[in-house]
Amino acid sequence: MEFNHYSVMLTETINELCVKPDGIYVDGTLGGGGHAYEVCKQLTTGHFYGIDQDDAAIAAAGARLQEFGDRVTILRNNYCNAKAALLELGVTGVDGIVLDLGVSSHQLDTEDRGFSYRFDAPLDMRMDRRQSLSARDIVNGYSEMELFRIIRDYGEDQFAKNIAKHIVKAREDKPIETTFELNDIIKAAIPAKMRQNGHPSKQTFQAIRIECNRELEVLRNSLDDFIDLLNPGGRLCIITFHSLEDRMVKTAFKKNENPCTCPPEFPVCVCGKVSKGKVVSRKPILPGKEELEENSRSKSAKLRVFEKNKA
Repeated sequence: MEFNHYSVMLTETINELCVKPDGIYVDGTLGGGGHAYEVCKQLTTGHFYGIDQDDAAIAAAGARLQEFGDRVTILRNNYCNAKAALLELGVTGVDGIVLDLGVSSHQLDTEDRGFSYRFDAPLDMRMDRRQSLSARDIVNGYSEMELFRIIRDYGEDQFAKNIAKHIVKAREDKPIETTFELNDIIKAAIPAKMRQNGHPSKQTFQAIRIECNRELEVLRNSLDDFIDLLNPGGRLCIITFHSLEDRMVKTAFKKNENPCTCPPEFPVCVCGKVSKGKVVSRKPILPGKEELEENSRSKSAKLRVFEKNKA
């Protein structure tokens, strides 16, 4: 299957990255290489490092970025290991980092990956197919309370309690194996009159995917590392698709801009914590009207930008 090269908020991200021709840039969620391609086009003596844990993304992006030759290095890894992986290659600082936290179009459109409620496929949802935990394990192995928690918190679904109850009841008869089996269970758990707003499975599938790939944990553990990795004046651009991700990014950026923990009544700072940079985007940057019309997947996208202090 062709890899979908569509990248959310491409123009905005590249503009905010302020690419220098001799700079070092990292994309921690390489996907089909859409953002990467635009960065590489602007490099002359600079270097680009692309990181992804998905073997299909690595293959597609590798083919797409082939024309840039040895200016590109692609690593199969989770972006939470980026700092250590780059250090091994002798890279101690970079001029820009991009993270696009959405599930890639390719993952959603590849039927047998089990990411989408639109295709009947085995419940999988692993971004890195080397890991053992899959969506099937979560659906059949988690307790009702655990399922309720992830569907409520990661799916933000008002019927989380009922969906969890229906899943547990259904798997008493036989294990839940496929996406369409799960669709039917979710549909039955939601009152008919409430099924008008989009597909009933959307939020539960999102929740299971986030849990399966530890997406929030990985993000939380990476933000400070990425800011530390930036060279003076370097920028970190992060596109989120979920309110919990966006809040996490906003909080981390704010803390790195103003880390002082002194009580407000202190006339001068005594904690010694120094600002690492500034939040460029006071409010998140949102997709333009044209993009929203062309790609419904960009609807919940928000871009936030942090710039490291100049030397």
